[in-house]
Amino acid sequence: MEKTARQYQEVIHLCKELFMKKARDYGTSWTILRMPSVTDQIYIKAERIRSLQEKGVNKVGESEEGEFIAIINYCVIALILLDIQENPETESEIENLENLQNLYDQKVNLAYETLEKKNHDYGEAWRKMRVSSITDLILMKIMRLKQMEDNQGKLLVSEGPDANYIDMLNYAVFSLIKSGEQKAIS
Repeated sequence: MEKTARQYQEVIHLCKELFMKKARDYGTSWTILRMPSVTDQIYIKAERIRSLQEKGVNKVGESEEGEFIAIINYCVIALILLDIQENPETESEIENLENLQNLYDQKVNLAYETLEKKNHDYGEAWRKMRVSSITDLILMKIMRLKQMEDNQGKLLVSEGPDANYIDMLNYAVFSLIKSGEQKAIS
């Protein structure tokens, strides 16, 4: 688990660095997005990854790794937007980049705590999975979110949207860890 913790933090550092650079360039323009739009953005990224995995050809030039980074950052955005839905005053606080950075850290720490609990129960089963299978799990979580959104959030027995965004964030981190390990071997 120590290796995973180090690798997780390396991936998150890379993602957060890009997120904060974009926040400096664009501010928090993403707060205008409705939750289905965020879900659809993650869907587009995951679907492109799956397409690249199946076709083996990249005509746009953006890498699978870049798309996984985008998924992580969109999941953080989703978790922040869920907070704003519950507490609208939060939106004005994130205009300050330091507050935004702290909120990013808070959401990622929540995801990491979830990872620790699941790794305890499942072991590090994700290490034996294919990146393509992890991509499929992300797509499945997106389909669940779309259904929840279509049902206006009314759930009978399922966990809420935040748990799905956290899982997708962690799956994308796993994929980046695995991709990095595969490149190191090559």
